[in-house]
Amino acid sequence: MAIAYPRYIGCETPSAEAALMVPTSPSSRPPVILTQDELKKIAAYKAVEFVESGMVLGLGTGSTAKHAVDRIGELLRQGKLTNIVGIPTSKKTHEQAVSLGIPLADLDSHPVVDLAIDGADEVDPDMNLVKGRGGSLLREKMIESVSKKFIVIVDESKLVNHLGGSRLALPVEIVPFCWNFTAQRLQSMFEYAGCIAKLRRCENGEPFVTDNGNYIVDLYLERDMGDLNAAGDAMLRIPGVVEHGMFLGMATTVIVAGELGVNVKNKIGRATAFPREHN
Repeated sequence: MAIAYPRYIGCETPSAEAALMVPTSPSSRPPVILTQDELKKIAAYKAVEFVESGMVLGLGTGSTAKHAVDRIGELLRQGKLTNIVGIPTSKKTHEQAVSLGIPLADLDSHPVVDLAIDGADEVDPDMNLVKGRGGSLLREKMIESVSKKFIVIVDESKLVNHLGGSRLALPVEIVPFCWNFTAQRLQSMFEYAGCIAKLRRCENGEPFVTDNGNYIVDLYLERDMGDLNAAGDAMLRIPGVVEHGMFLGMATTVIVAGELGVNVKNKIGRATAFPREHN
C-alpha cells in the first residue's frame, strides 16, 4: 500500500532517515509516495534512537522489527553503540542478529531487559496490541513482559478501533495434542463475537509449528470481544492453550509512521516528538 508523504527539506530521495526531518509545507512541494515497507523502516529507525550503549535489548521479530535490528547492527559497526546485548524473540531474529555481529544472551542470564523494540499486527487506542501473526508470540511476550520499556513500531495501517478490528488473525499458541478440541473450545468461547477458529497451516498444508514446537490457532472475529483482560484470562484457563496474542498494557511507547509523519505516543497518552540521536 502506497501512502502520500510530504517531501522533506534537503531530501531528493525519500530515505528512512530523511523522512524523520521536519517537513516543509505540504502545499510548497509535491508529495512523495512511500511504500508500506518504507513507513515501517521510518518507525523502526525512530525507535532505535531510544537505544543507548550498555543496554540489554529485546530484539523483535517480523518485517518491521527486522529494520530495527538491522539499524542496531549498523550502529554497532560504526561504533555509535557499544556494549549492547540482544535477546532475540525468535530463531529467525537470532540468525539475523548473529549475521550482524550483535552479541546475544537470554533471559536466564539477563532476567530484566532495558528496552524491547518490536512490531505489532494491531494497535488499539489504549495501546493494547495483537501480535503473533509471524508465529513468535510466546517468546515475544516472555521477553517484552520483563522489559523496562517496550517500544512498538508500526505503520498506520495497523491502527484499529478495537483488537480484532482488522478481521485478521488473533493468534493463540496451543499444544499439538488434540488441537482441534482446543480450537473448538476457543471458537465456542467467543461465539458472541462471531469467532471462527482456524489452525494455521504452511503452504504444503502441514500445521505451522512454532519455535517452541507448538501449533497456532488463528481467531477471526466479526465483533468486539469486550473486556480484553477477561477474554485473555479465559483463554489461558483452557488446558492446551499456551499463550494468546493479545499484549495488554505492555507497550510503553507506540511509534506510528503515516502520511502526516511520525507520531510517538507514550503510555501516559500524550503524543510527543523526540530529538534524533546516533547521527
